Amino acid sequence: MTAARGTGTPTPGPGPTAPRVVTGRLLRTRSGSLSLLVRGRAVAVTAALLAALVAVMAVTLTTGDFDLSVGEVARALTGDGTGIADFVVNTLRMPRLVTALCVGAALAVSGAILQSLTGNPLGSPDIIGFTNGSAVGALVVIVVLHGSMTQIAIGALIGGLATALAVHLLMLGRGIHGFRLVVVGIGVSALLLAVNSYLITRATFQEALEAQAWLIGSLGNRLWTHAQAIGLAVAVLLPLALFLSRRLAMVEMGDTTAMALGVDVPRTRTLLLVVSVALAAFATAVTGPIWFVALAAPQVARRLTRSSGPALLPSALMGAVMLAVSDLAVQRLFAPALLPVGTATGCVGGIYLVCLLVTESRKSRA
Repeated sequence: MTAARGTGTPTPGPGPTAPRVVTGRLLRTRSGSLSLLVRGRAVAVTAALLAALVAVMAVTLTTGDFDLSVGEVARALTGDGTGIADFVVNTLRMPRLVTALCVGAALAVSGAILQSLTGNPLGSPDIIGFTNGSAVGALVVIVVLHGSMTQIAIGALIGGLATALAVHLLMLGRGIHGFRLVVVGIGVSALLLAVNSYLITRATFQEALEAQAWLIGSLGNRLWTHAQAIGLAVAVLLPLALFLSRRLAMVEMGDTTAMALGVDVPRTRTLLLVVSVALAAFATAVTGPIWFVALAAPQVARRLTRSSGPALLPSALMGAVMLAVSDLAVQRLFAPALLPVGTATGCVGGIYLVCLLVTESRKSRA
């Protein structure tokens, strides 16, 4: 779905792709102050992703070391289940599943916003360095302050936001433009990675184990406190991102066009950057760095919908499905080994990154 005021117009997406003509059905309020362009393919893809999400949730909640029927899960969720079913569903499986869905959606939307702002498919929080910034914040709490899990999460959040502020200050007076933001972010990310390595070398053996376990990214042992924290962040930030998606689509057309359409480009870029960083920082604070979801999910969603705009809602659903499926895979395929979900996303994401770099290299030579 793409918000619009008029009929279909060519809207180029990020990168050197040719502009596509946006077609669909235009819905307006009677006053004409609000309109929505509904595209059939985007609606179909969104419905398919919702169906996939429901299927993954059903498999996750009903299978495992203790299999349950759909009816038993439903009764447990409504408070009428047996003691063991209630424990398995509401204490073990549901908090982990909700955390996975919210973290996946947050990372995907964060990546979609950054890719649109930079006009570069490599523009994602894990490439630009915001994820490494969160990791530095968490490691400082683990190694230096010897803090609790709650303090580690707060440290990760502060680290991510501080990294975004540092990148913004480095670009002050030059504008938040695509290629420059990616290059500066990659440089900051490399510096932060060195800081992470230094902190681990200064840690005790137990602290190093704890830090390494957090750095891989895991959904294990996640409780309702984790699910509620990331759920609240998504509930606040995702609607704000969707509200700003129309301005984001205009910014994609170019600063001159966006300003001609009445968009305050510098303010819009800054606000969207804050939303993107906050989503990534909250997600990383809850689970640790989970790589490549923010990179791959928006690109896959955009290709499926064939959207020329940011496609934030399909991206959110795609991110939720990708992370939930990855977590389900590491739980079921490698049992009884307790593999963190970051291993699955890292393997798949690494392959995707290689394919993406090869594709972009061919485009640049063409």
